[in-house]
Amino acid sequence: MTLRTIAVDDEPLALGLVASFIQKTPFLELVGKFGSAVEALKYLHEHPGAVDLAFLDIQMQELNGLELARVLGPTGPRVIFTTAFSQYALEGYRVDALDYLVKPFNYEEFLRAAGKARAYAELTSQHATAPAATGPEEEEYLFLKAEYQLVRVALNDILYVEGLKDYVKVHLKSTPRALLSLMSLKAMEEKLPTRRFMRIHRSFIVALDKIEAVRRLTVQIGAITIPVGDQYKDAFLQFLSRWT
Repeated sequence: MTLRTIAVDDEPLALGLVASFIQKTPFLELVGKFGSAVEALKYLHEHPGAVDLAFLDIQMQELNGLELARVLGPTGPRVIFTTAFSQYALEGYRVDALDYLVKPFNYEEFLRAAGKARAYAELTSQHATAPAATGPEEEEYLFLKAEYQLVRVALNDILYVEGLKDYVKVHLKSTPRALLSLMSLKAMEEKLPTRRFMRIHRSFIVALDKIEAVRRLTVQIGAITIPVGDQYKDAFLQFLSRWT
């Protein structure tokens, strides 16, 4: 798989370096390099769908890289930021960047970031071309964007999901470290099969087969006690009535 790639940086030396890195990477094709985000935006509007990946500097005049990424949105090319300032990392995550390279970076670091872009493209391509299910079977895993990569998560590994404003925190039985992904709890709820997961609180979705006990409208999953919200009480009690 070859990714059509652009480089955007208002520093000529930095722009030349990124362009040279793209050209020496077998699975990347340099289709344009631009000294400003405005030039890049014009090109992208004139050539919709012609770019798969963009290496964007953040601090630029008129329109910075973060602003350009927001303008392009989820239908635009995937983004890897290049910047001298590490404090922008969280902002980069919020605009769904695939990775974040802090200047000065070498070709090994560049190649590692580009590899994430290729892996992401291959996964999304496989998902798009997968044959439709012919029966009632459901997927046994899902993919979540976490820590600048697409992570495969087995449904059976999920204990519960916690909503944190614009993020969800996915708690797993296989590791004490939860996955943090930029999406709403409602969006996560829509990804999960209702036969196996239930939202029981405005901030929590639980795996039904991981519930160990129910006490006074709270559920116990391992050492964690999760309340059942008033809005979700009736549906949860109806679920319990099937087993009592």
